[in-house]
Amino acid sequence: MNSKPILKVGIVAGEYSGDRLGTKIIKSLAKTHNIELYGVGGPKLIKQGLKPLFDFKKLHVMGLIEPLLNLRELIKFRKLLIKLFIEKEIDYFIGVDSPDFNISIHKALKLKNTCKNIQVVSPSVWVWRENRIEEIKKYIDLTACLFNFEDNFYKKKNLPSIHIGHPFCKLFPENKEIVIKNFNLDPSKKFVSILPGSRKSEIKNLLPTYIEFIKLHSSKYSHYEYLIPASDNQSLEMIKKDIPSDLPVLVGINCTKDFLSISDFSVVTSGTATLESAVLGTSPIICYKTNPINYFIISRMLKIDDVGLPNLLLGKRNFPELIQRSCNAKSILEAAESIKNNNEGENISITLRNLLIGLSPEESAQKILSL
Repeated sequence: MNSKPILKVGIVAGEYSGDRLGTKIIKSLAKTHNIELYGVGGPKLIKQGLKPLFDFKKLHVMGLIEPLLNLRELIKFRKLLIKLFIEKEIDYFIGVDSPDFNISIHKALKLKNTCKNIQVVSPSVWVWRENRIEEIKKYIDLTACLFNFEDNFYKKKNLPSIHIGHPFCKLFPENKEIVIKNFNLDPSKKFVSILPGSRKSEIKNLLPTYIEFIKLHSSKYSHYEYLIPASDNQSLEMIKKDIPSDLPVLVGINCTKDFLSISDFSVVTSGTATLESAVLGTSPIICYKTNPINYFIISRMLKIDDVGLPNLLLGKRNFPELIQRSCNAKSILEAAESIKNNNEGENISITLRNLLIGLSPEESAQKILSL
């Protein structure tokens, strides 16, 4: 006879990374409770019993302009989720990442006083828009931070938070010989990983620049091949159709770790993948480019000099950052020249892994249940 109590959990995970993080927490909660799961998430949460209210890819919007263009649809989805959570009388709402989308759900539920609110992955209040702290204080019962500097920031503001750490603390490279064999690559070649991002807007903004870099680099270094991992079939097709057939490029799906493990360096769109690359010992050239209006607004609100996660964690710029106008093929080539003799990759990897260790999933679950 199963005597575990029932726990009703509402969840919103609008990215693949959020789907993974949310799943870890749900699995830990499920050790002591029978979980009834409601909301929206990806394939891993679906395996935990979630029947998503809509396709989580509908939340794959970024920047300032893209959400505005999709505002009507986003508001509709948010209202549907709030209605569902109230009807189901959930015990906990767990918003994973997507803070601007989730904060209105936190607010609506807190005003109804129906459940405890947890935000997994802190909004970047330490970077820009610090005024969001007031909303966090009012509507969120606990913020689960991926990084220790975020947790320290919340503690200084006397806000409830925990450092759950990041899954990359247990990330190690794959065996190079096995990867090369599995992908039928030439072992006499050297490799560069190119990561244009998982969102359509990122690929659209940066892939043309990356292709120009490949042309420049391959004309100078003919012994290199270029590896581009895609997050899903849609991204795969989008990337493949833009790659000239005469370039030495392999595009694969769900193979980021494999490709990074055998690469001398990487060219990576700013985000979690920059950290993955650095932890695996493959020095990233960190790139960011958005539409001019987005950049004009964001650049005036930033409170920090570096945007790359590995640089932020290490407290200094260990890896090149090429932002907006400086993100061009020639600059990437120059950055590649500057990092190819960097032998600090392994030491930096160890440092980063240690910085990424936080509470265990079981300890995090206990903190949530104790609210």
